[in-house]
Amino acid sequence: MINSDDSQKIELTSSNEKMDNVSGYWVNSLITWWSRFSLRTKLLAIATLVVSLLMTGITFFALNSIQRDAGMNDTRYARDLGLLLSGNVTELVANNQKKEISNVAEKFWRSSRNLRYIFFTDAEDIVQLGIPISATPKSSDNQFQLTRRLKLPSELKKRPQFPLVRQHSTPQGQVTDVFVPMLWKGKYLGTLALGVTPNKKALASAALTREVTIAVFISIWVLVILGAVFNALTITRPVRALVTGVREISKGNFKSRISLPMTGDLGELLNGFNRMASQLENYDEANIEELKAAQIKQQSLIATMADGAILLDSKGKIVLTNPTAKRLFRWEGRFLEGKYLLNEIPEILSNDLHTNIESILNREKENDDLRCSLGEPARTLRIVLQSVLDTNKVELKGIAVTIQDLTREVELNAAQNRFISNVSHELRTPLFNIKSYVETLYDLKDQLSNEEQLEFLGIANSETDRLTRLVNDVLDLSRLESGKIIQLEPMEIKPAIEQTLRNYRLNATEKNVSLAHDIEDNIPSILGNFDLLLQVFDNLLGNGLKFSPKNSTLKISAYTWPDSCPALPPNNNKEAPQCELVSPLPKVRIEIADTGSGISQADQEKIFDRFYRVENAVHTEQGTGLGLSIVRGIIEKHGGEIRMASELGIGTTFWFDLPLEQSDKDELLAQTISNVENFSDSQLSDLI
Repeated sequence: MINSDDSQKIELTSSNEKMDNVSGYWVNSLITWWSRFSLRTKLLAIATLVVSLLMTGITFFALNSIQRDAGMNDTRYARDLGLLLSGNVTELVANNQKKEISNVAEKFWRSSRNLRYIFFTDAEDIVQLGIPISATPKSSDNQFQLTRRLKLPSELKKRPQFPLVRQHSTPQGQVTDVFVPMLWKGKYLGTLALGVTPNKKALASAALTREVTIAVFISIWVLVILGAVFNALTITRPVRALVTGVREISKGNFKSRISLPMTGDLGELLNGFNRMASQLENYDEANIEELKAAQIKQQSLIATMADGAILLDSKGKIVLTNPTAKRLFRWEGRFLEGKYLLNEIPEILSNDLHTNIESILNREKENDDLRCSLGEPARTLRIVLQSVLDTNKVELKGIAVTIQDLTREVELNAAQNRFISNVSHELRTPLFNIKSYVETLYDLKDQLSNEEQLEFLGIANSETDRLTRLVNDVLDLSRLESGKIIQLEPMEIKPAIEQTLRNYRLNATEKNVSLAHDIEDNIPSILGNFDLLLQVFDNLLGNGLKFSPKNSTLKISAYTWPDSCPALPPNNNKEAPQCELVSPLPKVRIEIADTGSGISQADQEKIFDRFYRVENAVHTEQGTGLGLSIVRGIIEKHGGEIRMASELGIGTTFWFDLPLEQSDKDELLAQTISNVENFSDSQLSDLI
């Protein structure tokens, strides 16, 4: 337990430490301030200070001497008055001639303007007479008798044969007190006390002397200040101007000049500086265009980089960013120069990057990189940090940050892995089944009946067909991605639709799904490839049947788009002339609609991607995930685009447009080439 004494000691120690810290701070600040001045300035300041202190000391010494002399003169004057009056009244006091004493004292009072008071005391220090009279007499017989005792200095009693002089201050000014013992024939009669004010002439003389001394002191100070100003104008000012000019030149301001009318060595130095600045300015102007061109090239190169690029200075502040980096971090329209990178990026990424950037700024590493996921939906970024050194590879100038968006690569790698996994599974299962049944037939052919042998051969045949479909899908997709333009010929769309319906009629009956079609009467011929369109219908109808529940409907429709619509006059006069508005590039629209389980919004965004299967999420149906990607490729080869609309629990509708026979083939070819390029850019051709 801490008692009060210990607590006071602790508080005292804490207070002392705080005082030491404060004093140390001010001492360090003073040392830092003093170190900023040049040696010449320091010497000048010290010399001025020494001269000032010396002159101040001399002045104060002179003033003290004058003051002391004035005081001694006042003391002598007061003592002489006291001795003079004492010599005139001592005999009268001895004879007790009070009236004569009063007359002498009054004459003496009137003859001197410097007297403040006169007191006579007896041997018992009782005031017998005072001028001015300040006491009331006891009786009319003794009108000069005062009732007040005067307190005399103790030093007077020790030396009664010598007068005592002292001074004291009053509201009216300085007063000199004189105490003169009155002795008559060796007998102590009493004390004469005088109060004397200073001599006005002596005061005037002392004041004059002080004023002259102060004037001399001020004159010396003025001379010192003028000397310092002269030194500043002749030496310090040009030197400071030269230092300022050098600093401006070091900052790149080559227009800096020093215009001071100086001669001699300083003038030659200033003129040399101005000539040097002029040459640097000319050199800068001669190379500014080349530097700007190089800067524009560098900025253009950085701006056109596919990867994000950020340049930091040696403190981690942003110096430059390219459009790709702004897009990745959503910095569009923001001014970032001069801001810390770690404060501008998301907090989760800032925490990951903090250690890497600090290690490079502290020269612990020359480069570093990391991968991270950012944003929603998540994007995979690779951030590469590289230190930027000076030409001597000693000083760190900054950090070059490169940001690579690996999201597409990661997605394609994942798709490739899914594709390999799916294809491996699809190949392994039928191959295993084929091998198992063929081995059984080979080993037990004599023990199996004809029906069993036919059953085993049928299973092996269906598994072979399954393998064939998988290989064909892969080959079809590969051919579509090859960029080869297919030949489109005039054809009827109705036979292809009816053939597809016949192919799936049996499967639909087994699943109790109703197949329907709605084909426009006299639908015009189209430009297309019969086999490829048959594959499109087969994939779309097969998918619809796969995901359709029992007692549902699967329908395929075909009609011209846009429809022919007559332009009628405002009064709806049917007898007025009419004309048909048709599309400049008419189409036939195909729709395949089911009332199945539907597709979620998340799956709709990826449904046409290669290797993506909705069954991966629901785990109900099997497939390679290539069907819709093949469909998209075929439709785009026909100059169209496949679209869809779906709602969970309601159903899904796919539709696309096909060109009519009379369509402009050149325009159709241009559209086909554009679609093929877009299709190729969106895929990774080396996955196959």
